[in-house]
Amino acid sequence: MGIKTLDIEKLNKDTGNQYELITIMSKRARQIAAQEKLELDEKLKYFEGFEDDDEFTFNEEQENISKEFEKRNHSTQRAIEEMSNGEVYFRYPQEED
Repeated sequence: MGIKTLDIEKLNKDTGNQYELITIMSKRARQIAAQEKLELDEKLKYFEGFEDDDEFTFNEEQENISKEFEKRNHSTQRAIEEMSNGEVYFRYPQEED
């Protein structure tokens, strides 16, 4: 992921505070990363119970699954894209009462 400058003012239209914006995007990035990790673990769990007879084929399939996940955009980059497209829902805890 190369370095890319962001216009915080454009992203900041919903929150009005750049620190809140960064906090929201970082929490969303962590959610995306955790979700991807669960998905990857679930796909790789399929290979756990097999014998070592055909280990090469299974290793190749596991490698292909891992490469598929590595090709995806980084979770931080996806969180920034979601925020700029207005796809991120957030709320303030004090407003829940």
